[in-house]
Amino acid sequence: MAPTSAVKDLKRKRDETEDISNGITTNTSYKQRVLLVSSRGITQRHRHLLNDIHSLLPHSKKDSKLDSKHHLPLLNELAYLSNSNNCLFFEARRKYQDLYLWAAKTPNGPSVRFHVMNIHTMEEIKMSGNCLKGSRPVIVFGNEFDQTESWRLVKECLSNIFAVPKTARKAKPFVDHVITFSIVDGKVWFRNFQILDTPPPVDPSEPTTSSTTSKRKEKEDKKKGMSLSEIGPRFVLNPVKIFEGSFNGATIFENKEFVPSSQSSHLFKKDRANKYLQRKGAQREREERREEAERGQDEARDSEISLGRVFA
Repeated sequence: MAPTSAVKDLKRKRDETEDISNGITTNTSYKQRVLLVSSRGITQRHRHLLNDIHSLLPHSKKDSKLDSKHHLPLLNELAYLSNSNNCLFFEARRKYQDLYLWAAKTPNGPSVRFHVMNIHTMEEIKMSGNCLKGSRPVIVFGNEFDQTESWRLVKECLSNIFAVPKTARKAKPFVDHVITFSIVDGKVWFRNFQILDTPPPVDPSEPTTSSTTSKRKEKEDKKKGMSLSEIGPRFVLNPVKIFEGSFNGATIFENKEFVPSSQSSHLFKKDRANKYLQRKGAQREREERREEAERGQDEARDSEISLGRVFA
């Protein structure tokens, strides 16, 4: 008689307890799933960026647009229903056409809010690089992420989202592209490169002497015939705030140098208003001076006429 499922479960649990008692620990599977959600009012470029990121992450799932921007903790329930433990929320602002990206570890947090800048999608830049859809990337972070606690937290959130696990259902057993995150001027720069087996092209302007050819061979031997070609997309993430919870909670970090588009637009309009008032004030003063000069000329003419009548 074949053993039932209950007998198999008991045998598996007995083997696990024996391994733990003997000091043998089994590696648990690395399970990460990402939910991609956007708000109402995203532009065409924002939607293409969402599709590009979805194509780069085979362990991600797209959901319908979120109607409300004031109840973001609802995304934790959506992530639970879709069996996801990470979430990327694209929050769009219609008035200034800004895009804010939320990267959260659901349901307990933390979560990071970025302002997305300098967006260039794959269809827009049309780079020569290409990679297999569903392949797993190599995630590379700059050394700047290890300098402060806030940057370490950002690194952990991004690595959980963009690192594709081996056990992903749609992932292919290939590693043919590199995703890099680097910090420049306090902002995170995102780049995606293809790994090529061919060496980089030779510069025709470089002189071909024996010394240069030997140096070139040494460089090629060091690189082992590997080169990179950019695929896309490109964008820059400016961190705004880091929250303790998922889409809520206490503020752990706040970027004091960040200026929202509403405030910059208000300052720009205020400067234009001040310039207009100064121009109108100068115009008013110029008219007053002209009136005073004309009044003085009339008084001088009247005095000349009165003197002529007296001595006539």
